[in-house]
Amino acid sequence: MKQKNAMQRAICVIGHKNPDTDSICSAIAYAHLKNMISDCEYEPRRAGEINQETAFVLNRYHMKTPESCLDVHATVSDIDIRYVDGVDEKMTLRRAWETMRDHDITTLPITTEDDKLEGLITLKRLAMANMDSLDPHAVANACTPISNIVETLQGELITGNEDMVVDHGKIVIAAGSPEAMENMVEPGDIVLVANRYEAQLCAIELEAACLVVCMTPNIAKTIIKIAKEHNCTVISTPYDTYAASCLINQSIPIRHPMARTMIKFQLSTPIEEAKKVMGQVRHNYFPVVDKQGYYQGVISRRNLLNLQRKQLILVDHNEKTQCVDGFEEADILEIIDHHRIGSLETSGPVYFRNHPVGCTATIIYQMYCENSVKIEPDIAGILCSAILSDTLIFRSPTCTPQDEYAAHQLAQIAGIDIEVFAKEMFEAGENLQGKNAEQLLLQDYKVFVSGTKLRFGVGQGSYVSTKNREAAKQMLEGKLEEIRELERVDMIFYLLTNILDQSSEVLFAGKDAAETLANAFHCEVNPEKPLLLHGVVSRKKQFIPSMLGAMQNQ
Repeated sequence: MKQKNAMQRAICVIGHKNPDTDSICSAIAYAHLKNMISDCEYEPRRAGEINQETAFVLNRYHMKTPESCLDVHATVSDIDIRYVDGVDEKMTLRRAWETMRDHDITTLPITTEDDKLEGLITLKRLAMANMDSLDPHAVANACTPISNIVETLQGELITGNEDMVVDHGKIVIAAGSPEAMENMVEPGDIVLVANRYEAQLCAIELEAACLVVCMTPNIAKTIIKIAKEHNCTVISTPYDTYAASCLINQSIPIRHPMARTMIKFQLSTPIEEAKKVMGQVRHNYFPVVDKQGYYQGVISRRNLLNLQRKQLILVDHNEKTQCVDGFEEADILEIIDHHRIGSLETSGPVYFRNHPVGCTATIIYQMYCENSVKIEPDIAGILCSAILSDTLIFRSPTCTPQDEYAAHQLAQIAGIDIEVFAKEMFEAGENLQGKNAEQLLLQDYKVFVSGTKLRFGVGQGSYVSTKNREAAKQMLEGKLEEIRELERVDMIFYLLTNILDQSSEVLFAGKDAAETLANAFHCEVNPEKPLLLHGVVSRKKQFIPSMLGAMQNQ
């Protein structure tokens, strides 16, 4: 038996739900930086599907799409799992007991050769099986291999096939005369005899299937010869007939009394669910398997005390509504962001870096410089792409001189012509082929909260092509109310942003959506038509602050 080593879990660097290019690229670049300057392991993750613009960027710079991470609730995989070696279903009751005794455990998992869980044998089931030791048919009823009998009796197979299975007959102790044996032994029985020639010969002639000769290593050659002729297996054991009669039923394979229906957990089982199940039953150990049913170890109630919470670094967000599900049960170590301070609370102090710049990637670039870490061309490419995306090629009011400086430095490293590349990137993101209205709106979508109850969602699409912008508009018109209900928000908005002339058409749905827009931007709003906002291209700096202000004053 061995204790499974608690491996150092990787720290997850993750952006917001419905990730955009900045969210994904900043997670990749920051995880890379942390791995360069720290002894811990960091891995980028994504809290949703990537959009076409981001896919274009990752493909251009040969970056692997981060693995999906949609939920960080504590699961069974987050506790220390005790690894107890799986045992074969043919193991004897005796060996199972010795294994439990020697390793101080009351449960053994029974696994296949390829480590799939088949069942469990517990100390309770061993005891119950041992209580059946008075049943003379127990060995046959369990279809016990001859090899199990040899092992349990510490014997020697004199003649016969160790792969043979005893599947009928009873146990007989031949303590009397040959005449008495004639009334006791039937064909197929297992007969335990002492070192008495007459008794041995009589058992063979009565067609015993197996002869167990006790307290002697030497058996007459004539007996062996006659046993072979009658196809009778002969085993010698150093035990006397009393000890052998007590032990032989312990040769039964554990597959006979094992529990085939059992309570088990998957690695992905939520801790709260495991606690509830454990509180309802009195088992000491519970097996753990992966999704394919492969055995991973066992856990007990006390293992729940050693919960290792997942560790997160958040990039490009600090709002509860934008965080990966279950973040409350994780340890947030750092937050790197460029948005307003939101509603997120942490259980302890964290490293929080929040700069009023147009893109999280700009902050990541600065951190590479501060740590004197060389930026590789592919890393430079994705960071530059993120800045161009978030600042709308420097046209957004959120764009700062720091963003422009960082983008030009990164473009030089990556060998990018900014205007040419940006056009290709935005056109890739505008491709509507294969999308429905919901997918289009949610590809860059965030939920915000005003006060304690009012929730509203804001999606945005940035376009350089009039044709694609109009196609997106037609796709979404008439669908927003349906999407609002699915997203369970009070109001929903979508900004069709024209990058070239720096304006946005706002599509909206919800009871007070038109009134809120009118109050936010001090204009008349026709509930039946999109609202055109000249000079508004930034969700973060222009749209959201105005909307929150209007809601607070309503």
